[in-house]
Amino acid sequence: MTSRPLDLLRQIAVLSAVSFMLVASALGTGLLGGTPVRDVQGGALDSDASYLAPAGPAFSIWSVIYIGLVAYAIWQALPRQRATERQRDLGWLVALTTVLNGMWLVAAQFWTLTATVVVIALLLVALAITFRVAVVTRTPGDGVADAVLLDGVTGLHLGWVTLATVANTAALLTATVPSDWEDAAAPLGVTVLVVVGVIGLGIAWASGWRVTPGLAIGWGATWLAVGRLAGEPQSTAIGVTAIVVAAVVAVLPLAVAGLRLLRPQGD
Repeated sequence: MTSRPLDLLRQIAVLSAVSFMLVASALGTGLLGGTPVRDVQGGALDSDASYLAPAGPAFSIWSVIYIGLVAYAIWQALPRQRATERQRDLGWLVALTTVLNGMWLVAAQFWTLTATVVVIALLLVALAITFRVAVVTRTPGDGVADAVLLDGVTGLHLGWVTLATVANTAALLTATVPSDWEDAAAPLGVTVLVVVGVIGLGIAWASGWRVTPGLAIGWGATWLAVGRLAGEPQSTAIGVTAIVVAAVVAVLPLAVAGLRLLRPQGD
């Protein structure tokens, strides 16, 4: 296809956005002198700060997402990707999600806890739109790299941020509501997790049973269960519910996808 001036600009924008995200990440981990995320906002974002915060190991999924986004940024910058319709449809959207990803870390470091909730909500909306466009515009001839770096990475990003939005909002509420509201933490937490499970299944169904969003939600919910059953604050009800949600949102899409692969052609 014939390249347009905006195509090169889009490639540069994606590379710049991912670079910004990486710098913000280095700041958020303390590598560039910033305060680690677990210690910012008075510790409100730490793994033991609220009933809906996953245990620390859950956040290692960011490494997978970041590696995938870096790989995508490099791949989409190749000359043969410059004028493809898929990149034109999705490149700017991916750039937006990576900028918002980095802005969340900036908000956590320098702004308020409320600002982090606003930014992560915007990120969730942007990821939902990006993933929807990726699914709708995908064709069988787009290739493995396209499937992994667009559908796969965006799906993981969306799934994790779905759960992270809940944890971030819970952190804000924990830091602001009266302490006597803690008695309602278990029933509210269970209700929220059930809603997360329904949303996870809704994403899977609407995307043709893509598995990566559910895997990311399941990963986060599993570590949330670990935090509530083996860490502080403890809640057996929330922990058990998180295990059930993790199993459903991760296993059901995998089962449907497996059945589709085993189904004879033409059925």
